[in-house]
Amino acid sequence: MSVDNITVVIFSSDINVTKEMISMLNQTKLVNEILVLAKSEMNLDAKQLQSDFPFSAEAIKRIIETVSSKYLIVIDGTNRIEIIKSNIERFISTAENKNAGLVFSDYEFKANDKIISHPLIDYQLGSVRDDFNFGNCYLIDLDLAKRLVPELISIENNYHYSGLYDLHLALSRSSQLIRIPEFLYAVHQKTDSNNANKIFDYVDPKNRQVQIEMEKVASHHLKNINAFIASTDKKSIRFEDKFKVEASIIIPVKNRVNTIIDAINSALNQKTSFNFNLVVVDNHSDDGTSEKIKKISSANNRVVHLIPQRKDLGIGGCWNEAILHPECGKFSVQLDSDDLYSDENTLQKIVDKFYEEKCAMVIGSYKLTDFNLNEIPPGLIDHREWTDENGHNNALRINGLGAPRAFYTPVIREIKFPNVSYGEDYAVALAVSRQYKIGRIYEPIYLCRRWEGNTDASLSIEKQNGNNFYKDSVRTEEIKIRQEINRNKTL
Repeated sequence: MSVDNITVVIFSSDINVTKEMISMLNQTKLVNEILVLAKSEMNLDAKQLQSDFPFSAEAIKRIIETVSSKYLIVIDGTNRIEIIKSNIERFISTAENKNAGLVFSDYEFKANDKIISHPLIDYQLGSVRDDFNFGNCYLIDLDLAKRLVPELISIENNYHYSGLYDLHLALSRSSQLIRIPEFLYAVHQKTDSNNANKIFDYVDPKNRQVQIEMEKVASHHLKNINAFIASTDKKSIRFEDKFKVEASIIIPVKNRVNTIIDAINSALNQKTSFNFNLVVVDNHSDDGTSEKIKKISSANNRVVHLIPQRKDLGIGGCWNEAILHPECGKFSVQLDSDDLYSDENTLQKIVDKFYEEKCAMVIGSYKLTDFNLNEIPPGLIDHREWTDENGHNNALRINGLGAPRAFYTPVIREIKFPNVSYGEDYAVALAVSRQYKIGRIYEPIYLCRRWEGNTDASLSIEKQNGNNFYKDSVRTEEIKIRQEINRNKTL
């Protein structure tokens, strides 16, 4: 394998880490050239490029134009990595044998004398989110990248943050992005990283310009793969009046003895101009939750205590039991069993929004709190990145749409929830957004409690991968549906 075929680019943020990696790479004697991209000049034995925006279109274009090798190995220089010659060769042989535009692999963390395996997940059609994890070291077919430069919207518009994301999507349109399910390199973590709040980076106001760029790049990609849905292609809603109550608050629950009474009381305390009830779907709790629900429901006929016959239901399956129940109202409104409405006006605001915008779904905003309702970072999650014009397309790029979620019951009965306990809400929101208008409430109307017992507690790498793979799979199916819709429009 010729060294002329391989150049490495290090996105550098630490000179000492970069020096160590340069030394390691030189020892492999397999690399033709090492290129360091940093915000300022460093005293290094390597060719350097400077940019205030390392992931900008301008920086990515300079890398592509500067490098003459066949393959480019991209390294995240935040932490030192180590990789041996044979594993670099493994990247390249996979690219050649599979005709891949990008090759990545699993890796290991080395920290505090511990080695932790970090498997990744395969790339698929629906892996269009901008935070898809290719790891700290991956290979790009540079010949292909050079041919794709004219397709990059980030270069055309001189974007500062989305150049690399744009390139990844372009590569996916023209080739395979292949994961090698082997631990081909190690990442030496300098400090224990706290990623607890990274999932909320995209709703942080200080990152707004980043998100605007990412949305435009994602929309450009969807247009290129014929999965972009115009805002004009939405069905109108005519509300029916055949329901016993105007709204039902849906509470799926299993073993929440410490929180279920708080949730039910929060629902019952709502002040509205219409009749409403609660449908509490008790998924065979065995910790005392059932007894608490039964006591309240026997004293209050607005509380429907529903115990499914099936014992294989996830949260989505419990929602289906509720929305198909004859006592379910015209609007089905979410309340998780460990959360609360922010005040007694939440339900009225949600129903008013349905009529105001004639929409099939309403999504609110929430505050993150601890168990005792003390606000915790990042605080308010309002998803202001949503727009009526493009929110339904941008939804494919991000991992969530907000809470609480409420549905016009006839529409959600038609769509139904997948019988899972993660991502079920995201799946139906994508389906609704493809067909109907979604109304938004940007003031906080919901309190989302985070504690060690709920589904947002700290997750293992394997669980995070499972969740991400499922949502990517949901996106894959949704993109295929949208492509079919667009194909049929041209017939």
